Amino acid sequence: MKDQVNDRTDEYGGSLENRCRFTLEIVEAVVNEIGADKVGIRLSPFADYMESADSDPKALGLYMSKSLNKYGILYCHVVEPRMKTAGDKSETPDSLLPMREAFKGTFIAAGGFDREDGNNAVAEGRADLVAYGRLFLANPDLPKRFELNAPLNKYNRETFYTSDPVIGYTDYPFLETTA
Repeated sequence: MKDQVNDRTDEYGGSLENRCRFTLEIVEAVVNEIGADKVGIRLSPFADYMESADSDPKALGLYMSKSLNKYGILYCHVVEPRMKTAGDKSETPDSLLPMREAFKGTFIAAGGFDREDGNNAVAEGRADLVAYGRLFLANPDLPKRFELNAPLNKYNRETFYTSDPVIGYTDYPFLETTA
């Protein structure tokens, strides 16, 4: 969907509408097959992973948020603008709020949230839910830790996406509590 990687010249390239066409056709086909109540999508219009940026990510995100309403899907899961490159949480004037206001279903925000950031995003209406990826990976009991405001395990990025089934995915310690 992003103009810096989509260089097609047919009905799936060029304009914003054309670049989003294929994704929306897939959403429609899946909704028709299994029902909108079982369909969600994750978008990252602000991300620039592997040189896949868009010249106007605000317009891309807003267009997709509005367009998805047609299908009545269950949720739209979007990565915060502050997460432009892998692992780099930075301040930005951009916000998911226009997308959140445009999408009529459940809106999930992701992108480097900690406990306080996540609580604030929901309390301020910037998201219905917040997703925690790396923190959940390193803290298999993350809801309990949040409830107790307990210290968190630090994640080790070097163990992400390795072929080892244990190191970094199943060996983080649980919070020790005494009864």
